[in-house]
Amino acid sequence: MAEEKAAEKRISIGKIYLKDFSFESPQAPEVFRRPEWRPKTDLNLSSSHTELGEDQHEVVLSCTVTAQSEGDEEEKTLFIVELQQAGIFQISGYDGEELSHIIGSFCPNTLFPYARETLATLIMKGGFPEFILQPINFDALWRQGFTDEEAAPVEEAAKH
Repeated sequence: MAEEKAAEKRISIGKIYLKDFSFESPQAPEVFRRPEWRPKTDLNLSSSHTELGEDQHEVVLSCTVTAQSEGDEEEKTLFIVELQQAGIFQISGYDGEELSHIIGSFCPNTLFPYARETLATLIMKGGFPEFILQPINFDALWRQGFTDEEAAPVEEAAKH
């Protein structure tokens, strides 16, 4: 009987796609004439979920990276990148906390490498040095949100 229930549970990826993105460099070209590159970088992540029906779920991982000048009298935005990496997931046989965990941890974790690569490419094509986004533990973030009675969306603000 337990084997039958396990066989009914299924997760598959239907589609992974870039839903939206924006890149701005309001200080260009002056920013490239600076002798030193020491920005303060902020990263904000969040995920959202939309049930599409028939066990299909869209999960969107939103990432915003902002670099600001440091050491100037007035901080200036050097670049800002906003990205929405999305996926359609077929999830069946799960409910309650299991489904919440899949949507809040597994799905964003699946989308993150795509978002990381796109962010790095956009920033580099914008003329800025390589930007390496460190791995994120979405499981820990989900658990933190769940204990705070916020299973979704999962949010993190990190400063580098």
